[in-house]
Amino acid sequence: MLAVFVNMASVLFGSFIGILFKNKLSKRYEEPVFIAAGIISLTIGIIMAITTKHILIFAVSIMLGGVTGTFLKIEEKIEYFGEFLKSKFAVKESSGNFALGFLTSSILFCSGSMSIVGSFQAGTQGIYDLIFTKSVIDGFVAIFMSTVYGVGVAFSIVSIFLYQGALTILSSFLEPYVSETMLNEVSAVGGATVMMIGINLLKMAKIKTGDFLPAIIYSILLVLLIPYIQFL
Repeated sequence: MLAVFVNMASVLFGSFIGILFKNKLSKRYEEPVFIAAGIISLTIGIIMAITTKHILIFAVSIMLGGVTGTFLKIEEKIEYFGEFLKSKFAVKESSGNFALGFLTSSILFCSGSMSIVGSFQAGTQGIYDLIFTKSVIDGFVAIFMSTVYGVGVAFSIVSIFLYQGALTILSSFLEPYVSETMLNEVSAVGGATVMMIGINLLKMAKIKTGDFLPAIIYSILLVLLIPYIQFL
């Protein structure tokens, strides 16, 4: 679990720096900061999304994931959990910003293939290089995101602990089922959700990004079906 705690620490440290910067930021600079964070998110998402080698899996996963998430009201539930954390720790910040910061940063830090591969390497081989690299990247991203959303970004360490911690503990059992194809498709679908974050930040549309999280599960299931459904 060392790798998980290092990743959490980097996000916490980056968030602290971003919050300090946010508190000293004049209102006139808020818009360019939002635009910069949006462009960064959009660029990261595009880089991740183009890793897909099975466009049908990518498309079906996004569509089914969005429908499923909307039906289950996943974004709403994640926001409620963010509000629970806010009230539990008596955080003095606007509800909208805290919940959005928690949701957005949780997706950013947990949706990439580096989370999966790095956790597997840490859990099965004791190799931490990939997670350490991810931790550095996440720390810098946390600076930008907390400048926009505030302390809610710091609380995304709860998501990192639960998600990457579970992957690390279960790595010996899960690793045989994970292929390069699966990592590519999971990363591509995760990239699509990160692109949605960028679109929201740029105010091009209002997308309930959390409702598309089931798309990642669908991409895993569809990759497992490739040997049986050839046109995938």
